[in-house]
Amino acid sequence: MQEVSPKPKFVVIGGGTGSFALLSGLKRYAEDITALVSMVDDGGSTGQLRDEYGVLPPGDARQCLVALSESSLEMRELFNYRFSDGSFDGHSFGNIFLTAVEKMTSDFGQAVRLAGDVLNVRGRVLPITLHDVKLVVQDGKRKVVGEHLIDKLVLSSKKRPQISLTPKAKINPEARQAILDADVVILAPGSLYESLIANFVVDGCTEALQQTKAKVVQVINLVTKPGQTDNWSVADYAHEIERFLGKGTVDYVLYNDRKATKDQLSKYTKAGEYPVRFDDRILRKVRAKTIGKPLLSVHTEAPKPGDKLAGERSLMRHDPDALARALMRIYFS
Repeated sequence: MQEVSPKPKFVVIGGGTGSFALLSGLKRYAEDITALVSMVDDGGSTGQLRDEYGVLPPGDARQCLVALSESSLEMRELFNYRFSDGSFDGHSFGNIFLTAVEKMTSDFGQAVRLAGDVLNVRGRVLPITLHDVKLVVQDGKRKVVGEHLIDKLVLSSKKRPQISLTPKAKINPEARQAILDADVVILAPGSLYESLIANFVVDGCTEALQQTKAKVVQVINLVTKPGQTDNWSVADYAHEIERFLGKGTVDYVLYNDRKATKDQLSKYTKAGEYPVRFDDRILRKVRAKTIGKPLLSVHTEAPKPGDKLAGERSLMRHDPDALARALMRIYFS
């Protein structure tokens, strides 16, 4: 059995809301957590700040910082507070804060570290790359550039899309070292191409994942994405990650086996989103060890007065504590 450390090192790769529940739960059990964040977001507030100030995208880093924060609810709300009028209309305070520090220091990494100090985060947040990049999807003969366009893209090709960055980018050396030093690397749920695979096409990321001695765990999404992963199963998600990382890189595939409520299903199916399929036949197609756990949250939280974080929570989401406990069991296995 692999020797275990009393303070295991966890690395979470992803971005956006997909990493939020995972990090929120994991910080209750682990002290050494590094969140590696995708740098391709170019929509909304983040996109406007990138265009106007030439900064790296702050949005996904902000969400990971808030998830790992051990500060008061008021401080976490402050970083997620979004202006609704005036010159700052649509911008969150956290995005503006990160932009201001980057402009002051010319160092996005320093901006994230300072925000981490202010928010008293458990662990750290690192950009996967420090290069200014755009995500590119080649879907048959169609080429689409920009995460905000790709997010709404309906894939038309019978073949899986080709994913790249423009310009090419190298992995942040700190991020590479974090992967190599980790005990467990977690591939977070979320938008498959925009939040997760966008990290793998950074030069050096896939190589680090292939070289690390850490247990690599892929956490499967709860629901499919219309136009991109329609009717996908657990095996489809696992095979798509394998296409980019190579066979044998992922050791465990963790998926939800709790059925959604009728209320949850009705709201998602109207949008063309359906629970990711699994059965014994499907799971036998996965090379990694598959683990099914009741990871779907059964609680629909009513927003608390003044709780501005509630607006970013989806109705159908991972249970942070159940997900964290499942990951800790994998570490100790």
